[in-house]
Amino acid sequence: MLQKAKFTDQKFILTLVFVTSLFMCWGIAITMADSLNKHFQDVLKLSKTQSAFVQFAIFGAYFVMGIPAGLFMKRFGYKNGVLLGLSLFAIGSFLFVPAANAASFTFFGMALFIVGCGLSTLETVAHPFVASLGDQRTSDQRINFAQSFNAVGAMLGPAIGSYFLFGKHIEGSTDLTAVTNLYIAIGVVIAIIAITFSFVKVPHTTDPHAVAEADMDAVNVDTVPEKGLFSHRHFKWAVIAQFFNVAAQSGTWAFFINYGHEVMGFTDKKAANFMVLFMGMMLAGRFIGTFLMRIIAPAKLLASFAIGNILMCVIVAQSLGWPSYIALLMINFFFSIMFPTIFSLGLKNLGSRTQQASSFISMGVVGGALFPFLMGAIAEQNVAAAYYLPILCYIIIFMFGAKFYKVQQ
Repeated sequence: MLQKAKFTDQKFILTLVFVTSLFMCWGIAITMADSLNKHFQDVLKLSKTQSAFVQFAIFGAYFVMGIPAGLFMKRFGYKNGVLLGLSLFAIGSFLFVPAANAASFTFFGMALFIVGCGLSTLETVAHPFVASLGDQRTSDQRINFAQSFNAVGAMLGPAIGSYFLFGKHIEGSTDLTAVTNLYIAIGVVIAIIAITFSFVKVPHTTDPHAVAEADMDAVNVDTVPEKGLFSHRHFKWAVIAQFFNVAAQSGTWAFFINYGHEVMGFTDKKAANFMVLFMGMMLAGRFIGTFLMRIIAPAKLLASFAIGNILMCVIVAQSLGWPSYIALLMINFFFSIMFPTIFSLGLKNLGSRTQQASSFISMGVVGGALFPFLMGAIAEQNVAAAYYLPILCYIIIFMFGAKFYKVQQ
């Protein structure tokens, strides 16, 4: 009888704790950008389309940094990859100080790009890192567990942003002191995490996707012959699905506060506070999704959640008041498992090519740089109607979860 696979081993627990904390850190940074988006509209007098450059700078960095981060990880290992990501994150945060002094949105864009390079490096490294901390049979569970703390960070981001950026903001003010103080604090915290992690001794890890042929029956996977990375259909579709997944996410998040302000009549601060609940829905979805994966195949659950979000987007676009707003909150519930599940399914059975594949899937995040411009252009006229656009993204994700996730020989 086969022994039940453990979630992780005792020797990996400390490392797992540190790496899981990274998921929370970039969750804070990503959702902080959505508060920045609205704050820059007010303080720097930007249009919705112009402020979408916040998301472009961050997610564009994912595309630029994806392959270099993967090469660095392959050459210097997971731990040094984490330290590189944290260093770039901290440097970009500290650059907010001269950007605020110059009151230059272009300078802010450069700082955000460096922050994005750090986040891209962390995501490229952290997913295969977490997957390596135990048996492949539980890699989906570990990645979704770690992503649950990304959702915790995603809740903290708008809460912190609301307090620092909207709490004492005066209508018509062009003061950027709040932005400066916020990112100095972030830079200091990230620097401390980097220094602390540099002293952690990481046990030897084995690539969980490079399963020995003798163990194939035990993990219920097919033996895949050695072939080029892009010859693996499930990997190519994972890159495509991740592109549209993050496109939908970034557009939905970028204009969440605008929806609350323009459709529901909330103040910016109240709309930002609701974003905490919005991210709480994602946290709930991550934990519930992780539990459901014990009884429902991850790919089937992914396809089901994609259908859920298609329905939610239709309701949101109708501007029905609270029914539409509740549907907007539910989008994040169904979105919850998509990123980690697509990532994990795309890495299956790639052996020595797993790290390279992780880089390309991370590069798919560039969808988040482009989509907010499209939604922003529509949102200039009708922010609710802009939520029709993500439906296309969820159709692609459904196709991946329903059919194209399968590993082929």
